[in-house]
Amino acid sequence: RIIDWNVTTMDQNLRTIDWNVTTMDWNVTTMGQNLRTIDWNGQTLHFGQLLELHDLSTHYDRFSLNFRIDLALRIAQYIYYPILGIVGVPVNLLTIGILSRGKCGLSKCVTRYLVAMSAADLLVIILDLIFRHIPIVYWEQFQFLYYIPVCNIHAVLLYTVTDCSVWFTVTFTFDRFVAICCQNLKSKYCSEKTCAVVVGTVSVLSCLKNITWYFMLTGRYWLWNRPWFCDVTMDVRNSRVWGTIEFLHNILTPVIPFVLILLLNALTVRHILVSSRGRRRLRAHSSGESHRDPEMESRRKSIILLLVISGNFMLLWALLMVYSIWRRMWYLGYESVILPQFLMELSFMLQLLSCSTNTVIYAVTQTQFREQVKNVLKYPFNTIVKLIQ
Repeated sequence: RIIDWNVTTMDQNLRTIDWNVTTMDWNVTTMGQNLRTIDWNGQTLHFGQLLELHDLSTHYDRFSLNFRIDLALRIAQYIYYPILGIVGVPVNLLTIGILSRGKCGLSKCVTRYLVAMSAADLLVIILDLIFRHIPIVYWEQFQFLYYIPVCNIHAVLLYTVTDCSVWFTVTFTFDRFVAICCQNLKSKYCSEKTCAVVVGTVSVLSCLKNITWYFMLTGRYWLWNRPWFCDVTMDVRNSRVWGTIEFLHNILTPVIPFVLILLLNALTVRHILVSSRGRRRLRAHSSGESHRDPEMESRRKSIILLLVISGNFMLLWALLMVYSIWRRMWYLGYESVILPQFLMELSFMLQLLSCSTNTVIYAVTQTQFREQVKNVLKYPFNTIVKLIQ
């Protein structure tokens, strides 16, 4: 599907958009505050939360496969995003609280990195999911945002915490690489002080990097599901300079983190495999039989936690990374592969899911963290039982 947007009028009460679609002829004639009307092959479809479901069920055979998937995903978002927000906020708060107590059997350095990652994920859920995607899905209830010109400020904050969330994963991966593969540097680098310096530096650099969004985007909310959630001028949209800046943003986050995480994990796994074979031979030769090695058990748990966190990040971010780069290249005139529209919706859903999965990872891979979660969940019930008794 190739969509050529020509925005002719966009004010507070009316948006008139002319779309030319090669595989499906859409003519959006009027997009007002109370109604979105799409003329599809001579038929008028009114898109609302219930009407979208009605259109999908009654006109299923008239739509292309790509459009059916896109419509189904947008219907699912009415439930998916609120549930993700309801679950994601308390889950990350619970994680921060449990890890901050330092009773999960993890080193202080690792604990600080995991707390920083959870805090960044919590801010992403608030700024991206609750303040961006939910208003887009329920746009009728959030029309007042048209009159609050702070979208570019919102964008700076949102992209800053997103960068922090991504790069904290990279710094955590590098910390584990040093701890496992570089024993000479472990005592100097893997410390609370170094962790605080690294987290603070990443936060400051992320803020400075994303200030450009303030000048690139306008202060007006778009409330339309696109990678630009703020309104942009045609000069910015077609500018090679701004396009290059946005392309560099996508390269720095998350392309470079992907490469670094893959490289560091590959080197770490290689080192563990080599050292494990060496230690097994040495212990078997010295004692005549193989015994359980506490050091290798510790390394095994550490590498499992590292690989699961890194793999989860890469899996859930991959689609958004590919789509964002493709979209900007398309606007710059490099038209090659045609990606279906529903990939954008799916990429946002997966990326936001990544902000709520680390708690599950900790619970699955860390026994003491799991016990702490059980204690927290049991505490209200135990209190009630004591009061009744």
